[in-house]
Amino acid sequence: MNVHHILIDDSKPEHRELSICRTGTINRVRLGDSGYRAYATLEIDAHDCASLFHYGIVEACNTLPFVSESGNGLDSWDEAYLPNGNLRSLNNIIGEAAEKIDPGIEETILLGWQDKPAAIAWLRRIDPKKFLGFVETLAGFIEESEQGGYDMEFIL
Repeated sequence: MNVHHILIDDSKPEHRELSICRTGTINRVRLGDSGYRAYATLEIDAHDCASLFHYGIVEACNTLPFVSESGNGLDSWDEAYLPNGNLRSLNNIIGEAAEKIDPGIEETILLGWQDKPAAIAWLRRIDPKKFLGFVETLAGFIEESEQGGYDMEFIL
């Protein structure tokens, strides 16, 4: 079998449009509001979304009581909510995972593959320095949310 390897390039619009290039959003919300309102939003680009999964952060965070329609917690294709009382633990989990990341080692990861119409493996380079910058921004967003009494909504 002849397998083609395609390295995702976020500067190419046709790559950004692939379903395998998942992005996400984290919203600052109040679960007790009578209507839905996002008080602030943090966008997660495809690189950082893949990194959250690659470095095991999503899996580690699922020890927290996320509420989601599918019941799969943070690792779901729908919204997952985390009440304010768990945000400090969320930040601790993310911080511990970030400490294990070597900023000097870039990696190439397998995002997925397909067999038909042609055998293709979809790859992505992970820049740990870029991702650790995102983690720092995320930690600040979580801390501000906790201090402001907000809950969080994750859409990954």
